[in-house]
Amino acid sequence: MSTEKTGLKAAYSLQTPNDSRALYARWAEDYDTDFAAGQAYALPAATARAFVAAGGGGPVLDVGAGTGLCGVALAEAGAGPVDAVDISPEMLAVAGQKGVYRTLLEADLYAGVTVADGAYGGIVSSGTFTHGHVGPEVLDEVLRLAAPGAVLALAINAAHFQAGGFAAAFDRLAPRIEGLALPEVRIYGDDAAGAHKDDMAKIAVFRKR
Repeated sequence: MSTEKTGLKAAYSLQTPNDSRALYARWAEDYDTDFAAGQAYALPAATARAFVAAGGGGPVLDVGAGTGLCGVALAEAGAGPVDAVDISPEMLAVAGQKGVYRTLLEADLYAGVTVADGAYGGIVSSGTFTHGHVGPEVLDEVLRLAAPGAVLALAINAAHFQAGGFAAAFDRLAPRIEGLALPEVRIYGDDAAGAHKDDMAKIAVFRKR
């Protein structure tokens, strides 16, 4: 598969929701083998661990679920039930095959998710808040979906945290959240290669007031 059509370079060059739909339609079938396994993609499991360690419980919404790697890690940790939301129907189709999700929701976070306020006791996100993908503007929508007291664990590319406006967004949201912690983790494992092999993420772990 051509890295000009898929891969991190293409992913980090996204500019619009339609760009995302087009890329992940092409990439869905091979994402787990071409990217996740090939780059020892460790972030989904790290996000699930952070969520569970903070006392997170269900029902859980996996925001930007992709092919379901974080959902699998949550299921292995005994967290659930878990719903998936993603902009790409092709990625959701692959996620659905893993048998770990209660419901699959196709939605653009910028346009909103057709789910009631406070529907979820926990929310996770891994790989969505990064270069070319989703910005801090959607954090209000994510919080809307969380019940009071819900635990959230949102992985954010560390290089994107300041430049992408996430630091300022969390300052703005401070009256609505509590216990914010920002542990840093490696996005990829020891077997990763390439320009991004040492990239880090901050996992924003907090509760909704």
